[in-house]
Amino acid sequence: MTFSSPVFLFLFFPLTVLLYFLIPAKYLRARNALLTAASLIFYAFGEPVAMLLMLLVVAWSWGSALLTGRFPKQKRLFQVLGVLGDLAVLILYKYADFLITSANDLFGTAIPLMRLRLPIGISFFVFQAVSYVMDTARGEAQPQKSYFRLLLYIAFFPQLIAGPIVRYQTVAEALSARKTTPEALAKGIRRMIFGLSKKLLIADTLGQIADSVFGMTGPQLALPTAWLGAVCYAFQIFYDFSGYSDMAIGMGQVFGFSFPENFNYPYCAGSLTDFWRRWHISLTTWFRQYLYIPLGGNRRGRLRTVLNKWTVFLCTGLWHGASWNFVIWGIMHGFFMTLEQLFSGGKQKKKPAGSGSRWYLHIYTLLVVVTAFVIFRAEDLPSAFRMYRAMFTGFGLTGSALSAAAGMLSPLVLTVLGAAVLFAVPLPARLIRAGERRAPDVTGFLLGTVSLVLLVLCVMNAAATVYHPFIYFRF
Repeated sequence: MTFSSPVFLFLFFPLTVLLYFLIPAKYLRARNALLTAASLIFYAFGEPVAMLLMLLVVAWSWGSALLTGRFPKQKRLFQVLGVLGDLAVLILYKYADFLITSANDLFGTAIPLMRLRLPIGISFFVFQAVSYVMDTARGEAQPQKSYFRLLLYIAFFPQLIAGPIVRYQTVAEALSARKTTPEALAKGIRRMIFGLSKKLLIADTLGQIADSVFGMTGPQLALPTAWLGAVCYAFQIFYDFSGYSDMAIGMGQVFGFSFPENFNYPYCAGSLTDFWRRWHISLTTWFRQYLYIPLGGNRRGRLRTVLNKWTVFLCTGLWHGASWNFVIWGIMHGFFMTLEQLFSGGKQKKKPAGSGSRWYLHIYTLLVVVTAFVIFRAEDLPSAFRMYRAMFTGFGLTGSALSAAAGMLSPLVLTVLGAAVLFAVPLPARLIRAGERRAPDVTGFLLGTVSLVLLVLCVMNAAATVYHPFIYFRF
């Protein structure tokens, strides 16, 4: 069961909301119990065995944090044990076979693979568990005495499978006291619908083009088709993942939780450094807080700063998957960020979304991001190199290549590409905010009408097309 499945949209989520608001607000423990049970049912729907693993991770983190609070002199020991225990689960299930295969290839051994099934969302709930253990040991959060409240924090179904990665102190107060206003409820549902529309109407449509291009092997794969496929995939992964994040944030708002934003117009970035301040913000923040800064950050000289960044991006690549494709993708970003550091003298100023900068820096950033996403998407390294060959040397255009590209650009695809470009910039959001200030009633009515139309289109789309899971579910 996923956010875009009919079972979730028309049965699970509406029923959960109905039962939640049938419980009086003063009975918060009962509401929390309902959300915890719903979250476990949601996860167990497709991962019944993995649910036990998640319960174990929560129990280990809960016990480790309690021990750090009870025995302050040994808190370092319990912190290390808690973090290592959580990461051991992630390494075992996600990286064991990758490490064994690499060792077999390197040393000529024949160690058998473990072939453990990868639990959905394991990278997300393990990282939340690790952040909880770290923050309680640092004194930035108080250990939660109730196992079930900690379970709700980690297993809460809106952000369980693909984030955002939420720090415990962000929702600690809401676990014990929260309320939902009619305005927040309406905004949350509207945010959900917008996120679902991003996924079904934009990401899945462009994903069909990307899948076709990345599957090409003959003369049809040339410069126009290769770049079309690369651009479509860049938009697909953005609208797929930001759509999920919108749905998670909207659902959290329905139940009285406030989750951090996960995207801030990343394709408006004027550098790779700026891009990573805008893309998957919760993951970037996690690595900065729990890896980059503990390694020394930028406080120990330029060489150490470069090494720290490379370490972070190597881990970022591996976080996405146990594959050399992801490792190289992370290294590519680390390489270009190192160049930026060297050419800027180490001074990178943060700019708000949509702020002006040299146009060629935006083009450079988009080229690097789109090119790097090719190896991220490709099934293996030979497939990625085939795409790169077509993108940068495929000038010998054939009639089949041109007709293939033209055939893919149907009126529907051109319309969706236009919408993808439009909503990748802050202009629509600025117009909405201006309308809410000047004519809130009219703007609210228009947004409600648009939401209803989008919901109808999403239902029609879901009924007429093959289901495509969210891309980040596999991470």
